[in-house]
Amino acid sequence: MLHDCRHCVSKLLALRCNAPVSNQEAIHIMPLAASRLRIALRAIAEASAIARHVQASTHQIRRMTKDDYSPVTVADYAVQAHIALRLQEEFGTVPLVGEESAKDLLANNSGVLRDAVVEAVQRAWPGLNSNDALRAIDLGEHDASGDAYWTLDPIDGTKGFLRGGQYAISLAYIERGTVLLGVLGCPNLGRDFSRAFDQPDPTGTLFYAARGAGAYALPASQPEANPEPIRIADGRSVSEMRICESVEAAHSRQDATREIADYLKTRGAPARLDSQCKYAVVARGQADAYLRFPTSADYVEKIWDHAAGSIVAEEAGAKVTDIDGLPLDFGRGSTLQANRGIACAAPHLHALLLAAKATLFG
Repeated sequence: MLHDCRHCVSKLLALRCNAPVSNQEAIHIMPLAASRLRIALRAIAEASAIARHVQASTHQIRRMTKDDYSPVTVADYAVQAHIALRLQEEFGTVPLVGEESAKDLLANNSGVLRDAVVEAVQRAWPGLNSNDALRAIDLGEHDASGDAYWTLDPIDGTKGFLRGGQYAISLAYIERGTVLLGVLGCPNLGRDFSRAFDQPDPTGTLFYAARGAGAYALPASQPEANPEPIRIADGRSVSEMRICESVEAAHSRQDATREIADYLKTRGAPARLDSQCKYAVVARGQADAYLRFPTSADYVEKIWDHAAGSIVAEEAGAKVTDIDGLPLDFGRGSTLQANRGIACAAPHLHALLLAAKATLFG
């Protein structure tokens, strides 16, 4: 059974709680924040174990479904169902903005895929039936309206998951357009900086942050361990800067990132990995910057792709904006419609990157 992480949460809040509230306000805010963070940590730790199980069963699932993308589909649905159930168990009716809907699993030809999803969810919820699993997935259909809600990307980094590389499970709590806490499960990303990103770590890492309380990391399979504070590599020179980029160029213009790197004469090797794990490697100082240029004029980022990662990076000391220098606006529904792209880096490098962007691209 997973540890409930209460000592981790209390330690986080006690060490770094410098949020701009009065002592009287903190008396009312902190217990609720601690409860949310404790449950989020538990949910993501359990979800990471489910995702690792599905990834280990990739060949079997592909053989049964005759679909190369079915393993990540199973993981997507199973993780969303599990996290929705865990939040509902703890908090009752929970506004959850998730990426998935169960409607495709209701098709007559989806029986094998549906059974695989239910089997994966049952690893955390023994005896759960198919109907309840499907209903749990659809608990994530909140429309991001109202003052407060959770947002979830059950498997961020489809190609990374399928190739056995990096992917993330991300859960964040948003209130009045501000991300107040975020948890990233990175099941294949370990503590050893020398391990190549395409070599899955056997343990994985949980990264988490609460607004004003710093950023921390834990082994994904050992949530009872003491949390380790993480911090950006502040002070690194621009010539040594290491910029994150995706292995696949589906959602970001890597040519623009390379132009900026050439312009700034940086010689740091790119950190190539998929998903919000990029925020995590910047947050812990393994890389220095993450740039994401939209591939088309009408492309709009989704809130679940950035909410958890952005707060982890910010609480570790990074500056996170869009590529025009505007703060990320999480108060406009399920998309970052007021923003273009992402720029995440140590503050002194962030300024140089945006200046280079403005010179090269306007």
